[in-house]
Amino acid sequence: MSSTNFFICFLLFSTLFSSLSSSKPITLNLSPIPKLVSSLKPREVISHIAKSTLKRAIHLKYHNKYTLRPTYATPLFAQSAGDYSISLSIGTPPQKIPAFFDTGSSLVWVPCTSRYSCLNCTENNEKITTFLPKKSTSKVSVKCNDKKCCWLDQPNAMASCPTCTRSIPGSCSKPCSYIQAYGSGATLGEAIFENLNLDGKVVPDFLVGCSSISELMPQGIIGFGRSPTSLPNQLKIGKFSHCLVSHKFDDTPKSSRLILGDTGVLIPGVKYTPLLKNPPVLPFNEYYYVNLEQITVGKRIVKVPHDIHVPDPNGNGGTIVDSGSTLTSIAPNVFDPIVEEFVTQMSPAQQKRVEIAEASIGNILCVNVKGLRKPAFPKVVFHFKGGAKMLLSVANYFNGGANYLCLPFLNATFAVGQGGSGPAIIVGNYQQQNYYIEYDLKNERLGLKKQNCLKNRQ
Repeated sequence: MSSTNFFICFLLFSTLFSSLSSSKPITLNLSPIPKLVSSLKPREVISHIAKSTLKRAIHLKYHNKYTLRPTYATPLFAQSAGDYSISLSIGTPPQKIPAFFDTGSSLVWVPCTSRYSCLNCTENNEKITTFLPKKSTSKVSVKCNDKKCCWLDQPNAMASCPTCTRSIPGSCSKPCSYIQAYGSGATLGEAIFENLNLDGKVVPDFLVGCSSISELMPQGIIGFGRSPTSLPNQLKIGKFSHCLVSHKFDDTPKSSRLILGDTGVLIPGVKYTPLLKNPPVLPFNEYYYVNLEQITVGKRIVKVPHDIHVPDPNGNGGTIVDSGSTLTSIAPNVFDPIVEEFVTQMSPAQQKRVEIAEASIGNILCVNVKGLRKPAFPKVVFHFKGGAKMLLSVANYFNGGANYLCLPFLNATFAVGQGGSGPAIIVGNYQQQNYYIEYDLKNERLGLKKQNCLKNRQ
């Protein structure tokens, strides 16, 4: 879709939806998804998470321009492990559907119809919670001639609507279809308008994807990105915030709060960094970019190349914050100096890297902690423009058992030789654990504050 058409669609979106910004904020429960197979060893869990993050990072960086068919084998036990889930009530009467929370995409879609099929999923299709449009009195199909169908005109959209011309009778009344790809799979279906029920409020004509078939996607996704289809943009809210509770993949499910709107309460200690202007090209125009000025390991500064600070107009470089990625993926020219400095500052007993674990997991740093009651590590801190910081504490490390711990950073070596397209650093949700994070869209800034998300439920 051309930039002109996208701009027209955005103008239509901004005028067609009523605003919820003046309403009281809405609070939803935000829960980590526990590990689905308890018999797996910690190293197997970490390996799966690393490979899932790799596929996600490739998708965010290259989207439709580059497709990787991994040659490694990985169990499909925990497609959801490492994600966070919320439930939306859709339709009349409301049907409660769980879906993943994702700031790296914008489409809101759910498994739909009694014939929904999930290919290559470990879950039995009959056990997947699906939305049943036939049981809703408020469901309306989106047609190709509807102005909002242009929101779905993505690089990987289906080719049904381009045939909508006056010279072909009936072509414009075809359903508005979509295909949406993710790092871990894909989904296809038709767009519908439905009532969205939020905390007693009914939002009519909410655009949602009704997916009939998916691959490796047993649950839907609630997109919180910057494109018109996202939940924040459809509701026209100027702010949303969350605090991700710790997920150790073996915990009992716990939840924190996802707040839609402005509470009006000033939270002390929150530091802000500006949200950067997005590159004007898909898919980079829907990500949340921030200016990562500096990384420190202990008291030493790790040099951050200029292309890490700000993306260029084509989407090359920059740093994004993504709730849909578990690990933080980092370009090799930053990852390698972090690892070198980290290992140098550790005690001699810990300086031995666990090469067996690193080889089986891939692109990650694992260090020896055997026999150490309280292993000490140098602090790794991300410093953002404006004074906001993100400290990586030991609680954010992956536990590989009694013998080693792994940093939640992934060496993004896949970017080498691929033209450098896409974000250079993707800050994943494991690094975001126990941080209050505020997306102040009205003022174009991101707020950060370290806190215990179970004890402090703002």
